[in-house]
Amino acid sequence: MSEVTDYPEIDLLCELLRRKSVTPDDAGCQSILERRLRPLGFHCETLQFGDVTNLWARRGSQSPVLCFAGHTDVVPPGDSAQWNSDPFEPTFKDGCLYGRGAADMKSGLASMIVAIERFVAEYPNHDGSIALLITSDEEGRARDGTLRVMQTLVERDEKIDLCVIGEPSSQDKLGDLVRIGRRGSLSGMLTVKGIQGHVAYPQLADNPIRRFAPVLAELHGIEWDQGNNYFPATSFQVVDIRSGVGAPNVTPAELSARFNFRYSTVWDHESLKKRVHEIFDAHDIDYELKWHLSGEPFLTKPGKLVDAVVQAVREQCGSEPELSTGGGTSDGRFISPAGVDVVELGPVNASIHKIDEHVKVDDVVKLTGLYQRILELLL
Repeated sequence: MSEVTDYPEIDLLCELLRRKSVTPDDAGCQSILERRLRPLGFHCETLQFGDVTNLWARRGSQSPVLCFAGHTDVVPPGDSAQWNSDPFEPTFKDGCLYGRGAADMKSGLASMIVAIERFVAEYPNHDGSIALLITSDEEGRARDGTLRVMQTLVERDEKIDLCVIGEPSSQDKLGDLVRIGRRGSLSGMLTVKGIQGHVAYPQLADNPIRRFAPVLAELHGIEWDQGNNYFPATSFQVVDIRSGVGAPNVTPAELSARFNFRYSTVWDHESLKKRVHEIFDAHDIDYELKWHLSGEPFLTKPGKLVDAVVQAVREQCGSEPELSTGGGTSDGRFISPAGVDVVELGPVNASIHKIDEHVKVDDVVKLTGLYQRILELLL
């Protein structure tokens, strides 16, 4: 297959894939989307924060507000020579479309736009409002993207009621998994202080490795929780430990470590931090601990939005989706705290961030139908 002209979502996807929108550069992708939305009656607003470009577009002024959210930025392609085709030149092969961002998540964006075009053509006087929140800062620091847009909307008392994020949620086939939440992510940056000394005279030194060892063992031995009906048990993982001065006969003066919690709604970040400090304070250890919160856990329980998404998948894909909170973090962590019901539904994620990222052409076309049906069921 060298060309696809029968499917407007594929043509749009190809146009987006040609834009080298490596995070946080939007590379003009949002302008392409805006040109499609304005003729439909959308009020489009560009919110620029530093190097990050965000698009907030809305059609209608009534509730409920159904928002489609996503990102135009992609991760770097890596060594282009390892790709079978130019990562920024859409290439068709064996029913698939290859290119950086094909699955994560320009296909989702293309399907959203075409689904909205078809829905508005059929229902020009639909109930409620349709909105899009698109950022170029999802794959990077995620500080000036969806987070800042949501802060802006809250400040001006503009509310989103329901949100569908086009992240690649599917695992083996389109629609087999819908994410209805995500675990929280909390990282700790630890410094343990000691006194450097000769290894033969430990009484004259204070080895921070020895001080930290029992604390680490205790942290690993704790069952933080057993999860709940929607979340797996909280996990604790150490991702880095560094110490030593490079000599075999010297004990170090300092140890640094980094660890991460992926946690369920059993905890919030404050209660989790409090528990960790209690453990450290119970030991004879001189430490400094800094924290970074990537996002609190969020959950959208079965209700209006989840029911509509499940029905759409059932009708369009002929299967019952698994409702999951697995995986890493997403921009849903910035949208949900404003009281928004959030789900993630997108293409198969097997090739995301990899060499030769791709998506099935048929899946992109079917995804358009899914989004259109969700619009019909909710508005």
